Amino acid sequence: MPVDRRTLIASGLALAAGPGAAQAAAMPAAPGDMVLGLPNAPAQLVVFASPSCSHCAHWWTGDLPAIRKAYIDNGKVRLVLREFLTEPVEFAAAAFLLARRVGAQRYFEVLDAVFARQTAIFESGELFEGLQAIGKAFGLSEAQFAAALGDQKALDALNERVEIAGVRDKVNQTPTFFLNGRRLPGELTVEGLKTALAKG
Repeated sequence: MPVDRRTLIASGLALAAGPGAAQAAAMPAAPGDMVLGLPNAPAQLVVFASPSCSHCAHWWTGDLPAIRKAYIDNGKVRLVLREFLTEPVEFAAAAFLLARRVGAQRYFEVLDAVFARQTAIFESGELFEGLQAIGKAFGLSEAQFAAALGDQKALDALNERVEIAGVRDKVNQTPTFFLNGRRLPGELTVEGLKTALAKG
């Protein structure tokens, strides 16, 4: 679902005021891909995720650390994150805009923080204040955080990426995983990835 700048900013203000190998290239590159791991890793794991998705948070905080240790940090697999929006889409969009404003070098660190605090932020009801606190921890001022949410060019690019995911890659839920272009069922564990890699 596309998010427009006016809706995103209005929602933010309202909520803030409230209490390598050929095989690895099997899936075509998409604009704005964010990569974790070595670019020339022999296997490619494409993950579609949303900062507002509770299942994504469960996977990101529960399964991804083991996957990173076993396969990504040692260069066996590169993870390609493709951004997706789920309800509340304003929160998801704002989180991605925040991560990109902080910068590519710390993009995944920002998402680590968002997913780790997702439950607490939702329970507080102060969604954008929660994101602003994360932005502050990464060195963004209140004005810089507001500028990130108000960046129309970045928001248009995000909506385009989500459209590509839905139409070209036929993704309609998160998290969704593709290993070397092959869609994997369910929520991916380190054991599941080991099995999938063995199948080639």
